[in-house]
Amino acid sequence: MFIRLTWVKLKRLLLLLLIPGLWLGYREVRGYFERPQAMLVLGGDTKREDFAAEFARQHPHLPIWISSGSNPEYSMAVFADAGIELNRLHIDHAAVDTVTNFTTLVDRFSARGIKSVYLITSDYHMRRSQIIGEIVFGSRGIHLKPVSVPSRYKAEPLSKSLRDGARAVLWLATGHTGSTLSGRYESRYPGK
Repeated sequence: MFIRLTWVKLKRLLLLLLIPGLWLGYREVRGYFERPQAMLVLGGDTKREDFAAEFARQHPHLPIWISSGSNPEYSMAVFADAGIELNRLHIDHAAVDTVTNFTTLVDRFSARGIKSVYLITSDYHMRRSQIIGEIVFGSRGIHLKPVSVPSRYKAEPLSKSLRDGARAVLWLATGHTGSTLSGRYESRYPGK
């Protein structure tokens, strides 16, 4: 009897582990075959926009969204100098931090039927951006394909990624990002 109960519990545990594993595997396979329909460039470093302009030359039909980047004149000049048609460029300054980079744009992407996006940000910032993006954009069925901009900085602390991941979950549950609460933490870590 004891062996039978243990076997039943083991089967249930395996089933509980299998379901998330299949879901994550499905998302990875889907992301591999699904071609991005837009580029999302997170502001915070002009090198991201410089990199994105060159990347946009390799993907001439994709719209380019810049969330809280440099001033619009600089952004437009960078893309114009790279030979990018400015009608592809969408500059949005509604975001105040990394979480709101995603929450302010997710419904616009969804309304346009966008299901896959190149996410362009610095390598040190990518882990946190992906966590937030997977939660916020994933809630609307939008897949992210990360494209890291090389830098000389070390990766952000995991605590910052977990904090902002929790803020993304808060946004899903309440519609609020808690951005007014994050200011007390921002001073401990450089960047946004």
